[in-house]
Amino acid sequence: MSCMNAQDAGEAANTLTEGLTRVAGSYRALFEGAADEHALREQNAKVLGPHGELTQLLKLMRHVDKSQRRELGQRSNALKTEISTFFDETLVAFQKRAREAELSAPHLDPTLPARGHGVGRLHPITRIKHELLDIFQSLGFDVADGPEIDLHENCFEKLGFPPDHPAADMQDTFFVKSTQAGHDVDTVLRTHTSTVQVREMLKRKPPLAIVAPGAVYRRDDDSTHSPMFFQLEGLLVDRDVTFAELKGVLTLFLQRVFGSDTEVRFRPSYFPFVEPGGEVDVRRPGGDWMEILGCGMVHPAVFENVGYDPNEWSGFAFGLGLDRIAMVKYGVPNIKALYENDVRFLSSF
Repeated sequence: MSCMNAQDAGEAANTLTEGLTRVAGSYRALFEGAADEHALREQNAKVLGPHGELTQLLKLMRHVDKSQRRELGQRSNALKTEISTFFDETLVAFQKRAREAELSAPHLDPTLPARGHGVGRLHPITRIKHELLDIFQSLGFDVADGPEIDLHENCFEKLGFPPDHPAADMQDTFFVKSTQAGHDVDTVLRTHTSTVQVREMLKRKPPLAIVAPGAVYRRDDDSTHSPMFFQLEGLLVDRDVTFAELKGVLTLFLQRVFGSDTEVRFRPSYFPFVEPGGEVDVRRPGGDWMEILGCGMVHPAVFENVGYDPNEWSGFAFGLGLDRIAMVKYGVPNIKALYENDVRFLSSF
């Protein structure tokens, strides 16, 4: 062994010896000073863990001269066993004290009544839907339903939207890949529940009066629009139906929703599937006019598309957003609040 190697071996032995002495004199105070089991385990890791002080010292053993390695090895192993034993004893003492504290604490009275469960309630949109359906059913309308994924032609073509018509841009929706009988079909997430009106007319003979509530989808996203929202649309078909019946039904409906003193105003507007078409506004006493729904007389082309003779039958249609009605009635400033499932918000109604 060279002089330099002998010197390194001597320094390693001295460092290891001093370290063992230091650890042996400090570990008990560290363990006894731990406030709880978690702290005790942390102190143990600082001594015996992979990066603990004793573990790092033992890495010096390979640099110690063979003549001293046996003695220092035995001393190191004995200290490691001593620390492990003391840790186990201290841990048992901690657990015993915790158990005694639990047993001596005030006991649980099993005769006390349990905490009650809060009474659930309907979502604001569901409540509005039920309220509106009750009104229309009292006026003689049936409730109809249909799929949320529907044929493109039911959503647009059969309702008078020619291909690439600019009006379709206002109802930009989500296309869905689908097959029927092994063939690809053009399907979309419906942009309005008018698809239910088409389906009902295709399978029923007039006269008929229906309302169709449900989820619809458009690529809108701001404080008053959501990519998914709820609509309620209505359709009445019979002989000699005029705009007067449309105004009468919707005025009665809106005054039942918002109060008998509510003013109702009809304004001309354009929709591809009605002619003439209109927007309907409401105003509460002392308030401002507010747009609430769209409506109109069913376009003859729609009747032709579903096999109704427009010379024999006439009718009106209308549509409104359940979300919008809920926002107005409950004072909700942002439509997203209706879909975030915040129990604090939903419990306030």
